[in-house]
Amino acid sequence: MIPTKPMPEKEFIALAAMLFATIAFTIDAMLPALGIIGTELSPADPERATLIVGVFILGMGIGTLFAGALSDAFGRKPVIVGSYLFFIGGALVCALAPTLELMLFGRLIQGLAVAGPRVAGQAMIRDLYSGPKMASIMSLTMMIFGLVPAIAPLLGQAVMSVFGWRAIFVAVALFGVIASLWLLTRQPETLAVENRQPMRIGKIIEATKYALSNRVFRFSVAVQTFLFGALISMISTVHPIYDQVFDRGEEFPLWFGLMAVLSMPASFANSRIVAKTGMRAIIQTTLYAQLVITGIVGVYFWTQGHIPFPLFFVWNTSVFIMVGFTFGNLTTLAMEPMGKFAGLAASILGAVSTVFSVAISIPVSQMFDGTPRTLILGVFGSVLAAVVLMLWLGPRRPTDLS
Repeated sequence: MIPTKPMPEKEFIALAAMLFATIAFTIDAMLPALGIIGTELSPADPERATLIVGVFILGMGIGTLFAGALSDAFGRKPVIVGSYLFFIGGALVCALAPTLELMLFGRLIQGLAVAGPRVAGQAMIRDLYSGPKMASIMSLTMMIFGLVPAIAPLLGQAVMSVFGWRAIFVAVALFGVIASLWLLTRQPETLAVENRQPMRIGKIIEATKYALSNRVFRFSVAVQTFLFGALISMISTVHPIYDQVFDRGEEFPLWFGLMAVLSMPASFANSRIVAKTGMRAIIQTTLYAQLVITGIVGVYFWTQGHIPFPLFFVWNTSVFIMVGFTFGNLTTLAMEPMGKFAGLAASILGAVSTVFSVAISIPVSQMFDGTPRTLILGVFGSVLAAVVLMLWLGPRRPTDLS
């Protein structure tokens, strides 16, 4: 049955949140299984299992570059549902993978596919709402989405404890089945045929040249790339650190959930102060604070040879709080000058920052030596680079919005 009437607003918000939450659930649910997967599929080098996160992010970044244009050309629902079909297939490849290499192939497919719900889901909201109402819908969606990192590791560990780690990927596939069926049966297409835009490579190239010629866009993308690299480095190695350094592997889902809850208010706080304080000032202040916190952690580690768990947990949480105070502002800074190329520029921003962040996070995760050393260096170096870039960008210029 093809739906003809839009679903109720509350239901639509819940559906949109589920579309966005696909990313977080796919990453966070399998974090408790990284150690076991590494031991079983790569016994000679178990730490290679951290690539499961990086390869997924890489695929998502590549897919993001094309998902927006595809949804403008063919409609939101076909792109989302088609993406979920590939996503489910990738999850099943992971569930059945006899080798780590095949597992990584499945994760790459999942990453490419998840860009569809991510980008086309945002476009659906834009199709139906505008102005303050759209902002309200997005805020409510993000609030629900923010709960996923708090519960996904717990669900993943529960599934693994009963059915084994491979069942986590079956659960991820079921997540995709439920989301796609919900969309198919309840929500009509939001982009009318007459409003669709043919997908042209020339238009993508033109938008890319326009975006990269703007200094604010370039600096914003570069800063977000380094910060995303720090975040993915943390996500990739946090479970091995909990397990091997602090002997808290079994408790990890609870601590990770607490961290997610504690960091959730950052985005809300940013929305309350950004108009008065200014985006660049908030970004710079946040980066300075993170540089100090990471520096303290580093000095303690190199002078004492270890890190107390409470200090590590506070630092871990501070990295996620940093994201709440910076990512939205950096995205807004980048998009302000884009005008008619806003849609494609958003895809370029997401794709470039995501793909290149993997180049930062993979070396950090692969050099993990049973201590937080490489993670401290990776985060400190990434944040320091972001600080330098923000200072280089400087205050707003009269030509910044031209």
